[in-house]
Amino acid sequence: MYDHVSAAVGAPDLIAVDEGVVCLRFETMKVVSALAAVEHLLDRGLVRPGDTLVDSSSGIYAYALALACHRFGMRCHIVGSTTVDATLRSQLAILGAELEQMAPSANLKLDQDRRVRRIGEILAEHPEYHWMRQYHDDIHYLGYRPIADRIAAELGGGITLVGGVGSGASTGALATYLRRAAPDTALVGVQPFGSITFGSEHVHDPEIIIAGIGSSIVFDNVAHELYDTVHWTSFDTAMSGTVDLLRRHALFAGLSTGAAYACARWERALDPTRTVVFIAPDTGHRYAESVFARHSRAAPLESLEPIQVSTTDELALPWCRMDWKRAPAPTGRR
Repeated sequence: MYDHVSAAVGAPDLIAVDEGVVCLRFETMKVVSALAAVEHLLDRGLVRPGDTLVDSSSGIYAYALALACHRFGMRCHIVGSTTVDATLRSQLAILGAELEQMAPSANLKLDQDRRVRRIGEILAEHPEYHWMRQYHDDIHYLGYRPIADRIAAELGGGITLVGGVGSGASTGALATYLRRAAPDTALVGVQPFGSITFGSEHVHDPEIIIAGIGSSIVFDNVAHELYDTVHWTSFDTAMSGTVDLLRRHALFAGLSTGAAYACARWERALDPTRTVVFIAPDTGHRYAESVFARHSRAAPLESLEPIQVSTTDELALPWCRMDWKRAPAPTGRR
């Protein structure tokens, strides 16, 4: 029996989908990293019950940190993206978290830059607050170790892990811990076009930069040297994967999951000897209108395939794949 709902919503399921393709399905993935990070800080006396934890979020981490603060008796202050919806606003308010939501902006970079500046202003006003730094502090790796141990125990070696990069914590941590037991573990990162992290900022997706898996600012938790392969997917490609996953396997998940699923199927086809595990970080509720209500316009997933590129200069919509070969960050990204 769980002693708090945060432990329940953070516990993932391993679900076999296509032959040799497994979904690591979370209800809310970042709860895992938030819980472990806050517990780590408390255990080391860096924060105490009643203190205020502050951070920026596009949505999922806001809920995760609010749950962790609720569990451990902390206060929570979130500087939220324009993507935080009404449902999440209500949840945060009832959980006792303070939300400052950015006004609508022309692009993700402006939104992220404003959030970072606001965090600085809050810390100047309240130096006693603790900034969680989900994008930069590797304490957010800690919660993924038991999950990696479970994957290794159930699936053995020969694993290719596929997931949205985002802050770098989930894919980076899982690959790091998996490689301790199985050094042959491969890591495939999924990015939206327009993200600075792996050098696609010069390619504009007219639909959207998928919130949570890309960035317009440097994230220190992204260890580029961990990634063997990188895929860049457009909104339309991710939508096809998301709709196909629900239609074919009854898995209702978010847009980043659909992108990872499309890439996972492709990686499995390239090497059928390996087991491909793709990460589903959350459910599909926040995409009810933007994706699922438009399911009829989603192209059949089988009709799509990535363009293989050798440099980021060759990137182009709607889907590209590159052998990253554990190279360092593009110039200026670290």
